[in-house]
Amino acid sequence: MIRPILTIALLTAAPAVAAQSFQSTAQLDEAIVQFTGASIGMDGGAQMRVDSRLKLAKCAMPQFSWLSERQDAVVVNCMAPAWKVYVPVRRLARALPERLVPAVAVAAPAKPEPVIRRGDPIMVEAGAEGFSITRDGVAMGDAPVGGRLMVKVDPAKPPIQAIAMESGRAALPGFDR
Repeated sequence: MIRPILTIALLTAAPAVAAQSFQSTAQLDEAIVQFTGASIGMDGGAQMRVDSRLKLAKCAMPQFSWLSERQDAVVVNCMAPAWKVYVPVRRLARALPERLVPAVAVAAPAKPEPVIRRGDPIMVEAGAEGFSITRDGVAMGDAPVGGRLMVKVDPAKPPIQAIAMESGRAALPGFDR
């Protein structure tokens, strides 16, 4: 009688223990809102929430910084255990005051030219100090340098996300290369 009750207690407690061993993406979202000073989806805020499917090791003190001076992405970095997440920031074109609006129509900025196109064979890389891994795959879409795309690396598994680096070469997000 005690053994079945103990088994049920352990089975119901296991998901709670497992959930506590991962970093809360909701907490990361809140911290990013505080860091950027803008809500998710708003100009200057994260484009979208951090993917709740990420299973990041719990971090006592995540650090936040801008990826570049353009402030187009927030880098969430954990020193121990080591992980890094890039969160794109929504940037809308700033409206000019009415007195400064030019009288002629201004052409929209040119869309960056893709360096990887759908169906291209590419090499996906991941690595850090001390190790490097590469895998051949097929691009599932177009992407300019720095753009994200899905890559099919195994016909029996779902595609993975990668960041285009140059023609025929992409990297897994979160790995310095």
